[in-house]
Amino acid sequence: MNKLTPIFLALPLFFGIAFVAESAELSPREILRESDEARGNLSGVTWTVDIVAQDGGGTNTRTLDVKARGFDVFARTVSPPRRAGDTLVMVDGNMWFYQPDLSKPVPISRRQKLIGKAANGDIAATNYADDYNVVSLSDGENDGEACHLFDLKAKNSKTTYSKIRYWVSKKRLVGTKAEYYTATGNKLIKTAQMTFNNRVTTDRGSRAFISRMVISDELTSRDTTTMSFSKPVFTSVSADTFNLNLLKR
Repeated sequence: MNKLTPIFLALPLFFGIAFVAESAELSPREILRESDEARGNLSGVTWTVDIVAQDGGGTNTRTLDVKARGFDVFARTVSPPRRAGDTLVMVDGNMWFYQPDLSKPVPISRRQKLIGKAANGDIAATNYADDYNVVSLSDGENDGEACHLFDLKAKNSKTTYSKIRYWVSKKRLVGTKAEYYTATGNKLIKTAQMTFNNRVTTDRGSRAFISRMVISDELTSRDTTTMSFSKPVFTSVSADTFNLNLLKR
């Protein structure tokens, strides 16, 4: 395996050059963990997701406010008005759906369609480092940028996708492209291109945070769903946020 000597974006920029020279090699799992942090795996973070889905010739939109602590996620729809209050909660990898007229939350799959080509799990913080086994790791390239190319296989059926090919920038340690496959690994379902123009200031310094994810259908059409991530803020998020018994408050 090639030596991996990445730049830690989580550190302040002025430490970058010195730290690269002194940093130890990262294991494949450590590379994935760094890329997970750019998609929500922080001790507390909030953001807004605006979704525009081109689906079957029509356009659907949705906006959600998201709170995350580690890999626990709370996402509440704020628009359109008819869906306002719809809530997704993920705790320990399990996901529930709740809306104001339900007596209690309903268990759902992270793989279930949310809107357009986006699945419920696409709005959540990723945990590729723990949820997937690394089948192989090679050198790759995406949009002219040198990448670590992972072949990942899900450890269990709770994950959003069974098999993923994942391009992680060697320089920035963020996931820039993903291909999602059927459980057999023989058929490509969707692709996603990701950009990271947001920044969030954490207790480890300033780091890149996802700003856009474009998901394309590879099975039956070329429909796309664009997810725009805005206003990421590193902040304290209470454990009560993810308490299913408190959703009716």
